[in-house]
Amino acid sequence: MERKWHELLMDDHNMTEKVFAAIEKAFEQKEAPSPAFLKACITYLTEYVENCHNKKEENFLFPRLEKAGVPRHGGPLAVMLMEHKQQTELIERIRESYQKLGSSGGLENLKALLGDYISLCKNHYWKENDILFPMGLRVLTPQDEKEVIEGIQATEALLGDRTRERYYALAQHIVREAEVQDLSYNLDRETLAAILNTLPVELSFVDAEDTVRYFSHEDKDKIFARSRGVIGTKVQNCHPQKSLHKVNQILEDFKAGKRDVAEFWIDFRGKKVHIRYFPVRDKFGNYIGCLEVVQDITQIQKLQGEKRLLDEP
Repeated sequence: MERKWHELLMDDHNMTEKVFAAIEKAFEQKEAPSPAFLKACITYLTEYVENCHNKKEENFLFPRLEKAGVPRHGGPLAVMLMEHKQQTELIERIRESYQKLGSSGGLENLKALLGDYISLCKNHYWKENDILFPMGLRVLTPQDEKEVIEGIQATEALLGDRTRERYYALAQHIVREAEVQDLSYNLDRETLAAILNTLPVELSFVDAEDTVRYFSHEDKDKIFARSRGVIGTKVQNCHPQKSLHKVNQILEDFKAGKRDVAEFWIDFRGKKVHIRYFPVRDKFGNYIGCLEVVQDITQIQKLQGEKRLLDEP
């Protein structure tokens, strides 16, 4: 499924923020980050973020936003361009500082400059993700959006074949080197289970081998009743024969990367039930299973107007 222009740019943001987390974690350790690690980080930030990602926006997105009525001077585009310039200046100072890494105070100076750069970019990405990109989705025409995507592809092509894949692989290498963990590592198993069982949706997980490994809300009334006996069973054995082709098609599409979601809604025992399936992938994009999300949306469908006040307990 082809990704939209804002999704491609936000993918860059997300990957770069993982690199930022890796840099921050590396400087928290007792041992100083290795020169090789720092060089890899600076290479990614210079060659991909500075010379590729920012150019996608400056050369293709921003001009079309301006054409669509977003002012270049005194508006959000002016702020974005100013911050891009600040990023460029900081990158130059970071590169110079890296060359003086062996001098007295060299590492501390590099750490401070990287900290300034990371802080600037995080705030910048928030502005783009939450303000500029939604604005673009409102004002850009389908032709504008097509041209932005073509511009993104052309910019990446200037750096060689499979540019995104190569630099994302470099970013993932940096993340592995720093062993940056998912935020869930802050939670113990009982807390994580309690959170999953509190969600207003029922979850089931099937691994990459099509084996049922988990379902939530075990001790609560469920829309589709399940018992522990299903754990370890092939998912194909949990569905009626007439729907097996549909189950297998969804799983095959997920494994091949052809589909990001499959959804259905049915009337079941007086309820309107929304059923969605999502491919689950690890941080490197590898398929590790399928998540089923089931929700009773009967009352949600009845909502009208707005509700802003808190009910009495």
